[in-house]
Amino acid sequence: MQISTAQLFHQAYGTFAIGAFNVFTMEQVLGLFKGAAESAAPIIVAVTPVARRYASPGMMAAMVKAASNLYPDVVFAVHLDHGDRNHCADAIESGDYHSVMIDASYETFDKNIAFTSEIVRKAHAVSMHVEAELGLLSGIEDDVNIADKQALYTDPEQALEFVQRTQCDSLAVAVGTSHGAYKFSGGSGLRLEILQQIGKKLPGFPLVLHGASAVPHDEIERINAAGGALKSSAQGANPDELQRAISLGVCKINIATDARLIWTRVHREFFRDHPDKFDPIVPGQHYMSDYAEFVGVKCQLLGANGKARLFT
Repeated sequence: MQISTAQLFHQAYGTFAIGAFNVFTMEQVLGLFKGAAESAAPIIVAVTPVARRYASPGMMAAMVKAASNLYPDVVFAVHLDHGDRNHCADAIESGDYHSVMIDASYETFDKNIAFTSEIVRKAHAVSMHVEAELGLLSGIEDDVNIADKQALYTDPEQALEFVQRTQCDSLAVAVGTSHGAYKFSGGSGLRLEILQQIGKKLPGFPLVLHGASAVPHDEIERINAAGGALKSSAQGANPDELQRAISLGVCKINIATDARLIWTRVHREFFRDHPDKFDPIVPGQHYMSDYAEFVGVKCQLLGANGKARLFT
């Protein structure tokens, strides 16, 4: 069942968070919907511009629609993740999305406000939710590659001004998370005090965490044992800190890296153990099953399991 992003956030605020799962392939889409159905958790299907270029916008939309037909009880919204002005305008016009994220965080404060305000006007004309970003996350994900030394925490005073001037509907904040598999190598974790200050400036306003995958050590170890070469120092978002962040107003937590690690582990192990095999369907089935299980575990952590009933 499709539902607006605003409705999801209204129910979630302060008590649980919606997992926004980035999808690129059929296996990820089906695994996501299967996991959400089994855990009765509302989800956000997040599609990046890279995914739209890879599979084409029409194919991505068709896969999501087909999965929703197979799992009609799943409560979900479709979200454009990390779009620029052109990506957002196209998504708004397509009618395939419930919300868009305009990411102009790499621009100056005033340009970020100008670009975000432009998208807000277009989206609000068709009753669509807009997420913006203030502050820069370090790390690598799709087209995002920001050096650690350039990473900026979100300033609470600027956050208030930004929301007031742009009229955006939710705000992605930089409080210590990072994109990609190499997170928290310094062990600093989330800056919860900054998140708390932002929440005081913007009471009741939905906040978003990007770069909050867990990056489990056992996944890294299994990948490397099967021929991978990922850094073992990677450390994902701390579960206790994520739950504290939810209580401070974080309504949406983006998940991308973990899905990629599971894909890598499944395929490396499969072809290591079955070097005579070449059929993509067999590891694909394993991946969908493992990913569905992961979705359920993640939604449980976010407090979202069983919450689909709130929307029916």
